Amino acid sequence: MDDTTINRLGDELYEAWRDRRVLKPLREREPDITIADAYRIQERFVARRVAAGETIIGKKIGATSKPVQDFLGVYQPDFGMLTSGMVFQEGDVIDLGTLIQPKAEAELAFVLKADLKGPGITAMDVIRATDYVLPCFEIVDSRIADWNIKIQDTVADNASCGVYVLGKTKGDPRKLDITLAGMVLEKNGELFSTGVGAAVQGSPANAVAWLANTLGELGIPFKAGEVILSGSQSALVPVVDGDELVCTVGGLGSCRVRFSGRSAA
Repeated sequence: MDDTTINRLGDELYEAWRDRRVLKPLREREPDITIADAYRIQERFVARRVAAGETIIGKKIGATSKPVQDFLGVYQPDFGMLTSGMVFQEGDVIDLGTLIQPKAEAELAFVLKADLKGPGITAMDVIRATDYVLPCFEIVDSRIADWNIKIQDTVADNASCGVYVLGKTKGDPRKLDITLAGMVLEKNGELFSTGVGAAVQGSPANAVAWLANTLGELGIPFKAGEVILSGSQSALVPVVDGDELVCTVGGLGSCRVRFSGRSAA
């Protein structure tokens, strides 16, 4: 795909994000689009956000579970960039009017204390480089109409990043078994789903190592202080005005978020 097309599609996604509207699936408009093309489009989309004043403060890993991979027709995870305009803290209320068609997922966030640059990074390297882990919610959002996505669509759309919410309880991954720790997700006081760290590529640390190595091959390091979202341990949760979600990780603690207003789509 030529640079003109890459830039045009990246600009369209940026404008759709800015204006809270949706686009037709990219794969239907550009049938020959590859995953490599999609990452170049993502780079343009994110660059437009940075040019508008945001900064990159971390990365996210998506498509870590087999059901999601089957849905997207891909058998490895994908990734996107986290920006300063995406972060919320526990106790904040998220205005759904700032999003298009949001869905929530519960996961574990890693906050790094040391740089990591692949290839050759292992899960133990990730644990050693991590300052602490937090329970969190990623509120995914798609600029593609009706969530009609395959891997090329979501990758180009910055891995369907919306916003994310960090819990307040910090855990030491050297003392917490993040692979076997269970996660319970409640919606409006009722059990919605349960999960476990092992559902994420065998361990959330494995997923983070995969991304460190994948980005390392592109010359992109993880930097101390960055937040890395390791991939969903829950089913996707549609959210509407008044909803409250709580995810609790065994041995770590919980993260709570509330929503108000009406989303754009």
